Amino acid sequence: MKKKKRNFDARFWSGKKKHSARELLEAFFQFNDLTMVKQELNTMVQCSVQKKARITDHPADVFHLHQSLRSLIRVGYLIGKNSKKPVAYPPLEAGSPKPFIHSLSAEEYRHPALVFRKAFKARSREDLEYFLSTVTYFSLGNLRCEEEKKIIIPYIHLMKMLDAAWLIVSRTSGGELLTHKTH
Repeated sequence: MKKKKRNFDARFWSGKKKHSARELLEAFFQFNDLTMVKQELNTMVQCSVQKKARITDHPADVFHLHQSLRSLIRVGYLIGKNSKKPVAYPPLEAGSPKPFIHSLSAEEYRHPALVFRKAFKARSREDLEYFLSTVTYFSLGNLRCEEEKKIIIPYIHLMKMLDAAWLIVSRTSGGELLTHKTH
């Protein structure tokens, strides 16, 4: 990843206006625990499609998650666009479990940038940001998202992007995140 610093609209949640792609991914996981983010995103999607279900506890946390995931989508778009030759990591040994990563195939585990490339080949950055805004809006209100089918594919892509981003950061930071404490 290039060291050029860009504005990923992360100032609200990270405190810095400009980041390199790697810096933003590291900041994301310093502020957010992977397991908690996945659980919260899952809750947001469930509340979006159920009638009269909404997140009432700490709506500011939902907004914070929206902002940080939006930045993650933007940096993921950059990674997917710039990753012509993916960095290959050693293959998994037969029978060895993937740490906390269940959504990635063996190939995606070896080349996490493929996840971003595939996601943005299937959906535009704007589509993924729209999905995020939609589930945030519907999870905080009493209304129900009537287009359930339209949010499932972006949801799957975003979950895989979270796993790939975590994997990239854990591999480039010397495995420090592999021992990351859950909150």
